[in-house]
Amino acid sequence: MGYSRIAGMPVITGLYTILVPIVAFAIFGSSRHLVVGADSATAVMMSTGLLSLGLVAASPSYVAMAGLSALLCAGLLLVARLLRLGFIANFLSRSVLIGFLTGVGIQVALGQVGGIFGIAPQPGGTLERLVATVRLIPNETVLPTLGVSIVVFTLVYGLKRVNHRIPGALIAVIVTIAASSALNLAAHGVAVLGVIPSGLPQLGLPSGVLSTEDVVQLFPTALAMVVVILAQSAATSRAYALKYSDSFDENVDLVGLGLANGAAAITGAFVVNGSPTKTEMVDSAGGRTQVSQLTAALLVVPVLLFLTGPLARLPEAVLASVVFIIGLRLIDTKGMRDVLRVRPAEFAVAALTALTVIIVGVEQGILLAMGLSVVEHLYHSYRPYDSLLVEAPDGSYRAAPEATGGELEAGLIVYRFGASLYYANATRFMAEVLGLVKAADPAVRWFVVACGAIGDIDYSGAASLRQVQQELRAMGVTLVLADISDQLRQLLDRYGLAEQIGEANLYDTIREAASAYRRGPGAEGGQRPTSARLVRDE
Repeated sequence: MGYSRIAGMPVITGLYTILVPIVAFAIFGSSRHLVVGADSATAVMMSTGLLSLGLVAASPSYVAMAGLSALLCAGLLLVARLLRLGFIANFLSRSVLIGFLTGVGIQVALGQVGGIFGIAPQPGGTLERLVATVRLIPNETVLPTLGVSIVVFTLVYGLKRVNHRIPGALIAVIVTIAASSALNLAAHGVAVLGVIPSGLPQLGLPSGVLSTEDVVQLFPTALAMVVVILAQSAATSRAYALKYSDSFDENVDLVGLGLANGAAAITGAFVVNGSPTKTEMVDSAGGRTQVSQLTAALLVVPVLLFLTGPLARLPEAVLASVVFIIGLRLIDTKGMRDVLRVRPAEFAVAALTALTVIIVGVEQGILLAMGLSVVEHLYHSYRPYDSLLVEAPDGSYRAAPEATGGELEAGLIVYRFGASLYYANATRFMAEVLGLVKAADPAVRWFVVACGAIGDIDYSGAASLRQVQQELRAMGVTLVLADISDQLRQLLDRYGLAEQIGEANLYDTIREAASAYRRGPGAEGGQRPTSARLVRDE
């Protein structure tokens, strides 16, 4: 019910999301632990998108368009499964996802401040609404409503301190419904939910919104939500699969998520997602399989049939308080501190993502998050970690400071490039190779590129490697490749590089290349030291 408030939907639709949709994922998804239902991130995104179209929250047209957005998400998720696009989830780095969810949490929490004090919603963006609400607090606070909110906070946090498995929010709902009935809180200015329809949801497609224009208007919002669904669901499934040594398939989960959203669309609900908060709640209560989710769906049925009457007396401040707590739980202060401690640059990216969500909007935040994740990856692959490896007494290599420089043997440099060779780092690769050769003393005879970390070579990378071979040959240096994978060998053949470099200059291991150098003409008469052997590693 709290998530339905975030989504701008009628309260009853929140219960609909844990009926048929949760069953659809339990049957067709692969994760044993992921709980699928209404989620704050996608609820905010949907609400933002629909309100931007001029729709009134909870109105019939709003509800119909929410159903269409779920239907679009279902279609996009199933298309993603056909194209095996589960890997897209990895385009949101963990640090950026932490920043995104933190921003969503702050936005959600700030949006409920008015409801906690009994103040009507204010227009404008997140910060504008907050400022307007704070100005009204001294004069327009409804004290009985604030009292209800304080009771909810006390019960939720107090019972959590006693035992984290106690469902404090559920107990708060029951207590406040009883108090509302006994004390007639509505007569004292406390807003309550009012009449809630009973019975199971009617099946059918969203009515009156299947025009092409509506689809075009909703498509950007649906696409942004699908990215969040992919990233958040996969991240949550992966975390719990690792925790319990289980397996899951991102592409199979796409089917479950797609069918769950299709079920939401035809049952009058709204977009559903793999929820980290719900998953953690079930896990902390001892749930280890989808049987927990199927049980929850069964329990919702009697609530819909027989208990909507008592829910009508639930104070709205209870939902505002619960949603505020949900928002606070999404603010990952520990995660942000950890990122700041180990990767300050990534923290800046995460913080920027969070600020974008809060100030500009959720859709812009997710687009920025994806863009920054890609830029972050490109930056690290453009400048991989540089080091030298010094030969240990047992013949293995250990890292040494780059400034030590050196050769494996006189006339022999072994250089390990620490990333795939592609357009962004190809020029840098070429400059470093030629720089090492020119700076070497004595003159280099063989230059060995250790290719263990090179998983791919694009067209630009192949051109640079070809140019390096030509320039080294003009300098009297033989280019040798070692530690070549089967995939890389196929690429070398395709680009014609294997023929240009020469089959005799391709080796399976670095040691084989070094042994060949010692046996070959380049080793004759050389004054090679037997100590302080170094491998240039990038």
